[in-house]
Amino acid sequence: MNRELRDTTERVLRAWNRYEVDRGAHPVIDYDCYPTDAEIPAVENRLDALHQLSRLKDAATAAGETALATRIDADIAYCSALLGQREPLEQYVLRTQGCEPRGWSEDYLHLHREHAQHHLNSIGIDWGPKLTSDLMTVEGILDASDIEGAIRDSAAGLEPSVRNMTGSTADYELSIESTDLDVYWSYWLDGAGQKTRLRINRRNARFTKVLARQFALHEVLGHALQFASISAHCAKEDVPWIRLQAVHAPSQILFEGLAQAMPLFVAADDKQLVARVRLDHYLQLVRGQLHIALAHGESLSELADRARRYVPFWTDTQIADLLTDRGANVLLRSYLWSYSAGTDWFVRLAESAPGDTAREVLHAVYRAPHTPAQLMELWPDGPTIGGE
Repeated sequence: MNRELRDTTERVLRAWNRYEVDRGAHPVIDYDCYPTDAEIPAVENRLDALHQLSRLKDAATAAGETALATRIDADIAYCSALLGQREPLEQYVLRTQGCEPRGWSEDYLHLHREHAQHHLNSIGIDWGPKLTSDLMTVEGILDASDIEGAIRDSAAGLEPSVRNMTGSTADYELSIESTDLDVYWSYWLDGAGQKTRLRINRRNARFTKVLARQFALHEVLGHALQFASISAHCAKEDVPWIRLQAVHAPSQILFEGLAQAMPLFVAADDKQLVARVRLDHYLQLVRGQLHIALAHGESLSELADRARRYVPFWTDTQIADLLTDRGANVLLRSYLWSYSAGTDWFVRLAESAPGDTAREVLHAVYRAPHTPAQLMELWPDGPTIGGE
């Protein structure tokens, strides 16, 4: 392990992160697994960040530090995109998320639409334009004043099962804030070490009792506990990888995919929650197909028609936002692919892998971030991440 290269890279990422935050842009670091009190001045500009990262990648390559060079290349690709470079989607996603965006066949989508319909029908929900409102009603809509309590109660009830499945013994501190922002996200989690901040965007967020349980597993026991567990490991051992997590980097497929599929590992007897996961899996496959088709130049009218055909309960506003996020936003053009690819792989892990394999994977990823290649090494008989 080349500690000097790792530590220098982390200093440059912190300096670049400070520059972005100071100018009101999206942070580069989304979770700091090795927080420090050291004051690090910002880089001069994005070109400065790019030049420093490029030199570090060359040094890592020369030293044979392949994993380090791969992570630095993800940062270079994202920084270059912020500077205006527009790589083909296949190359950009491979460099940032660590897998090729191949996509899935029509037969595969049809199969998982049938799975979703079966689980929804079992709880009294029909497929059609009213699905979203019907599902919210059946699940029990929560008043805004009850959301935080419902999330915390759900997390407390599900935590023993998650710790048993992942082997985590780490402590975490969770703070929950409300915001009102005109952005795509309904909630966002960031933090450092054992301290995690969860922001709920009141403009977009709508909660039911079932969504509170799903949210607790995704954001609290998925992201917060997982990052706290990785941070605890970093505090005990001198790890060889970059300890600053970013949504444009190759471990994001792990983080989002497992969080999306977590109910299948620890709450498979919760019919309403499982129906949500099966529906979300299908919707992520659809989003992934639209993401690829948009990049390949399919007309917007054809994409909108395809979206309506795939998902009859999506509104035109939802479809427009989906296309905008994946086509016009350089961060989301990379990051949102992690949901499609990650959800599919972890759902397959939950339903197809031997029980010991699934447990081994979850134990490993609550100690260290894993790239798609590293995940597939843990389950060599599993599918290729990113599509068929």
